[in-house]
Amino acid sequence: MATSYIESDERYGYDFISGDFLPEGCDEYYLRDRQLDELYKAKGGRKQDQFRRLKSEEILILIQNRNISAHWDDVFVSDDFNPMLISDSFFAGRVRIGKCAGGLLRYHDYVVPVGISRSRIISCDIGDNCAIHDCAYVSHYIIGNGVILSSINELDTTNHSKFGEGIVKEGEDEAVRVWIDPVNESGGRGVLPFYGMICADAYLWVSGRGDTELINTFKRITQNSSDGRRGYYGEIGHGTVIKHSRTLKDVRIGDCAYIKGANKLKNITIKSDEKEPTQIGEGVELVNGIIGYGCHVFYGSKAVRFVLGNNCGLKYGARLIHSILGDNSTVSCCEVLNNLVFPAHEQHHNNSFLIASMIMGQSNMAAGATVGSNHNSRGNDGEIIAGRGFWPGLSSALKHNSRFASFTIITKGNYPFELNITLPFCMLTNNSENTLRVLMPAYWWMYNLYALERNCRKARERDKRVFVEQHFETDYLAPDTAAEIIEALLWLESRIDACNDNDEIYAGERVFERSGLPVILVKARRGMDAYRDMLLYYAVKTLIYYFDKTNNFEDFNAAYPREVSLKWENLGGQLVPRHKADTLREKIKNGVLPSWDAIHDEYKRLLSEYPLDRALNAMQVLRFLNGGVPLTQKDWIASLDEAARIRSYIEEQVYITKNKDYSNPFRNITYNNAAERNAVLGKIEDNPLLSRVKSESKLFFERLAASR
Repeated sequence: MATSYIESDERYGYDFISGDFLPEGCDEYYLRDRQLDELYKAKGGRKQDQFRRLKSEEILILIQNRNISAHWDDVFVSDDFNPMLISDSFFAGRVRIGKCAGGLLRYHDYVVPVGISRSRIISCDIGDNCAIHDCAYVSHYIIGNGVILSSINELDTTNHSKFGEGIVKEGEDEAVRVWIDPVNESGGRGVLPFYGMICADAYLWVSGRGDTELINTFKRITQNSSDGRRGYYGEIGHGTVIKHSRTLKDVRIGDCAYIKGANKLKNITIKSDEKEPTQIGEGVELVNGIIGYGCHVFYGSKAVRFVLGNNCGLKYGARLIHSILGDNSTVSCCEVLNNLVFPAHEQHHNNSFLIASMIMGQSNMAAGATVGSNHNSRGNDGEIIAGRGFWPGLSSALKHNSRFASFTIITKGNYPFELNITLPFCMLTNNSENTLRVLMPAYWWMYNLYALERNCRKARERDKRVFVEQHFETDYLAPDTAAEIIEALLWLESRIDACNDNDEIYAGERVFERSGLPVILVKARRGMDAYRDMLLYYAVKTLIYYFDKTNNFEDFNAAYPREVSLKWENLGGQLVPRHKADTLREKIKNGVLPSWDAIHDEYKRLLSEYPLDRALNAMQVLRFLNGGVPLTQKDWIASLDEAARIRSYIEEQVYITKNKDYSNPFRNITYNNAAERNAVLGKIEDNPLLSRVKSESKLFFERLAASR
């Protein structure tokens, strides 16, 4: 589109809403005035009817300070206004300026005077004690109190702004609606972003694609969640700082955000608050997205069509495209395309690649991991689904379509065929000639309990969210993993007769991988024993912490004699019984939950039921281990004794697996002596995780004793 010449500037800054979209009896500021009042409602400050026109002597001073306006009578100020603080600036349209009486604004070591200089201001509301300097173009923004804007090339809002939400405005064609295409590049699982979107919402959307009524309901709810009228201004919250940035267009920014050196922010909502501020750094480019509270996006990162959860980080040139990243996640250096990633995801290496997948949280992507390849397919329509704790190791290459049980670790290697790994906590590897696949069930439990315990604690300790929209399950033994363990155990038991003297089971071809390669299960009997221990420990631990002084095994067993389903769903990190998840979907379709706020309230209600649901699940697991027969008090006491043995095993193995870093002679060859090693690594007896595990064992044994 070429530029066009406008002969007169008489209407410059006016007519933000054209006549076709302006309601009868309203002026073009009717939405702006409402926004202004809402912005200051919580924090105090001036409303739109608390400004006055400029005095003639103030206009004279402004002109003497080389300021220009075609309509000085449409520039409004507060009573506490010093025109000497405004210089070398241009004003167009209706401009309102809050308190401006002098002083300085400080952000760390950056100090600038309150006032406006060398800037072009077009139809904006400016809060109290703001500093706006060297801003070439600031158009149609409502700016909070104490805001610093410095050295910005372009800051403007269009009358059809969506601020990253997947809606259309009045008079717009459906084609302009912004979709995000997670899990599948083909767009077959597309979702519409909205202000409060979390991973649970996206999961319901992408997993419900076979239900047309449900999908249409999601689209309608999303469209209705935001006002489709034209004329909303961009907002910059109180205490926000934006400096040395190039283009910000159609951006809504919360309080206390810090934006420095950004290249381009377009059609974006940035959530931020004094308690949980968000920061955007140098070279960043963000288009069509929503950024959660407490996020840090730095060092040339790029994101297009995305939702970033709370307390997330994008760093060091990370690329996030057509993806939804859950809370408490960090992505650095790498490429993440077309994904739905649940909370507590870590991916830090420039040569890792994640495409067209649903990764269900507490995951870690190693350097060189290529997860998802369509290059040897007939189309870009493949998918990968992985449960919690997914860990593809160094330089592992995986192909669509594949599915992995929770806490699967994959060793280095090329896996050029589709995989269906149904054994949780297993290790998948291949021999050096790439002619044999090897699976070890329950690997983590048998050989690396330190890492398993650390994974769960890390997920909890890195949860720095102040605004918590959804609570997540982080324990590695929970209803979802218990269900997977039971299925794996039943499968192993059906093949135990084929176990050889080396404790190996030949699984055959095309069981876990679509190839002609043989698959060997190693340590099969030990794996089965480990699975049983994991189930018993999970069940007993869950129940003894659920029981209180007025509840015990006998009362609980009598109160809930029925069997319950062992099938659960992971709704974006929150675990819900399958039948309740199905009921949730029906409530959405039937209009019982008519908005995303109502759906989020239902998540909270389901969370309140989680302790009982989990306890019922634990009781059902004990019944499964007891051959499907209800437990007696004697059976319960025996289970407590077994749980005590297993807890001692956990504490011992956590120490043993960590002590390998000290006892392995090859781990010591870079140190001159033990003192140097301990100075670098710390003494093993001072390890904080080992100390916490000991403390938890003490509490566990106390609870066991109280449950007898």
